[in-house]
Amino acid sequence: MPNKLPRISGKEAIKTFQSMGFNTVRQKGSHVVLRKGDFGCVIPLHKELAIGTLKSAIKQAKITVEDFITTYKNR
Repeated sequence: MPNKLPRISGKEAIKTFQSMGFNTVRQKGSHVVLRKGDFGCVIPLHKELAIGTLKSAIKQAKITVEDFITTYKNR
């Protein structure tokens, strides 16, 4: 069975990406831009991120869903 993405807030997603080595570059309004090397992603600061939004951010960051879930559970 494939891993399901957790229903998390924007702040939790940012903390998870930061524990994977991403740094906050800038923020404009409710959107935070994270970057690690040549890859980056944009996370909205919503109370609960839509699964598609989180999946899109993971895809932008060039990481796997499994890596994200593992880091989220272990941080």
